[in-house]
Amino acid sequence: MLRLLWLSALVVVADQISKFWIMAHFEDYEVLTIWPVFNLTLVYNTGAAFSFLSDAGGWQRWFFIAIGIVVSAVMALWLGQLHREERLTAYGLALVIGGAIGNLIDRIWLGKVVDFLQWHWQEWYWPSFNLADSAITVGVVLLLIDGLFGQRRRKD
Repeated sequence: MLRLLWLSALVVVADQISKFWIMAHFEDYEVLTIWPVFNLTLVYNTGAAFSFLSDAGGWQRWFFIAIGIVVSAVMALWLGQLHREERLTAYGLALVIGGAIGNLIDRIWLGKVVDFLQWHWQEWYWPSFNLADSAITVGVVLLLIDGLFGQRRRKD
């Protein structure tokens, strides 16, 4: 199933192009309202999801780089062990690998992750995110669906 790494590469390319575009066209914290509940805004995250450890003093950059490398490698090895009937797992892993590498590139080159997608309702804002984060989320959902329902289906 390593042939699905094209999907990982597609995620990385789309993620990096979108981040390059947003950095070239937006000032830090500039907001462009697309819909009443959705904005584009350029922000940076030195932490993990929901800015976890973002104020930790700098060591977290190297910690998250190491985690990104290890997780990507382990998932690529897992992907290589899958069989044809495990497609949902394979697609999930490919999406997570692509998202992890997209954010890993940011951490290595910029020391922080570029985020620019922002949902909100009135004054309540969901933390900003990017295409890599979206790919990771969709990939994890696919892995959960396959974990909950896929084994039963393959046994029948």
